[in-house]
Amino acid sequence: MGSLTPKLRKKTAPFFMRTIKLIIQYDGTNYCGWQEQANGPTIQETVELALARIIGQRVRVQAAGRTDAGVHALAMPATFRTESSIPLRAFVEGVNGFLPEDIAIQDACEVPADFRVIGGSLAKTYRYTIYNARQRSPLNRRTSWHVRDLLDLDAMRTAATYFIGEHDFAAFRGQNCTAVTSRRRVDAVEIRQDGPCITIEVTGGGFLKHMVRIMAGTLVDIGRGRFRPSLITTLLQAPDRRLGGVTAPPQGLCLVMVNYPQPNLFSE
Repeated sequence: MGSLTPKLRKKTAPFFMRTIKLIIQYDGTNYCGWQEQANGPTIQETVELALARIIGQRVRVQAAGRTDAGVHALAMPATFRTESSIPLRAFVEGVNGFLPEDIAIQDACEVPADFRVIGGSLAKTYRYTIYNARQRSPLNRRTSWHVRDLLDLDAMRTAATYFIGEHDFAAFRGQNCTAVTSRRRVDAVEIRQDGPCITIEVTGGGFLKHMVRIMAGTLVDIGRGRFRPSLITTLLQAPDRRLGGVTAPPQGLCLVMVNYPQPNLFSE
């Protein structure tokens, strides 16, 4: 006959979930983009597996954007939730010890539970790099688009001004784009040249699939003299992807920065 004395339950430590924000830098050449998928290695899967080696379990890492195959990031924000109490520096130095050379955590901080890495940003900045020379550059092949034709930068800069503002960017969206609306806000488009390297830096509230690459491709076609700068106005007023320029290849695109409305609240 069992004891009539009730069994005391073992007290457990109070449940506490932390939200950690990482800043991740990566060369996307060898990956099928950020989002995990079945047909090849991705940044998301690689980071999650490295984190699991540190905290002992697999967590889901959500990034501020889903970069395509071959696209790079200088500072991609990404968040995950964990019960682990390990210090923040372990999410940088420790995780980097299990990451390949083309991915590295640059920083880690703790943010409030309601921090929204997707949809909570004020603006994003992308940079597209063109290597404009007759001969290709082996050292720049992974991070730029080789364009042999001499480009008219004045025409490109004039065209770039027409992007500024809120417009319907349907003519600058890729196939299978699932965004509910094609209206987007572009705050700035700056075109700079340093020797053979031309950069197109675009800042805005958000971007459609392939939007920056199509913007860059259309600007290059304008620089080649294929179109007049006023084509941008035409495409924004009467969107038709078939009338625009080429889609620039992925390797020239890099996510530079994502701005949020409040600073990190907890850091070491």
